[in-house]
Amino acid sequence: MTYTPAKTLSFDEFIAQYGDDPRYELIDGELRDMEPTGPHEAVAGKIAGQLFADILRANLNWVIPRTCLIKPPAAEATALRPDVIILDEAKLSQEPLWQRETIITNGSTIQLVVEVVSKNWQDDYARKVEEYALLSIPEYWIVDFRALGGIAFIGKPKQPTFTVCYLDRDEYRQQQYRLGQAIASLCFSTLQLQLDNVLPR
Repeated sequence: MTYTPAKTLSFDEFIAQYGDDPRYELIDGELRDMEPTGPHEAVAGKIAGQLFADILRANLNWVIPRTCLIKPPAAEATALRPDVIILDEAKLSQEPLWQRETIITNGSTIQLVVEVVSKNWQDDYARKVEEYALLSIPEYWIVDFRALGGIAFIGKPKQPTFTVCYLDRDEYRQQQYRLGQAIASLCFSTLQLQLDNVLPR
């Protein structure tokens, strides 16, 4: 991810100019070019597919929108665009912007968010951990299939890592998984998933 050198944007300016462009998100008024690559999108697509299959099996009233922005209420000029997001369809009627735009403002609508790590790993491992916890999102996955994150986050030697963050009161507890390990999820108790299953071929 590169940081585009430009004037800061308000949330409304960002929506008007970039709201329909899945390449961008806004953090503290700074436009972030997410630079999605083919492998990055393949991993996100495989995860969404696995989750959707589990939603159908469990007959849950949850949906996975193709694209969606999160506007944290406490952040004036921030619009986060997770790679995968699962929403409680029954709560969408309580979302003030949903009928006009795919924007979520209530954390209670969100069941799970997934970020596939790219060059913006600092945002995924730090800023978004804080923002998603403040929104009380029950579960947050960080999928670092290329081991881009810092050693402080994924250890040494660096290796592909799948981090599951569980909300405990108002902060996340983290569990890391490596290749060959079965991933446990509170949201998806019957999920059968390993990092190996979602790697690009």
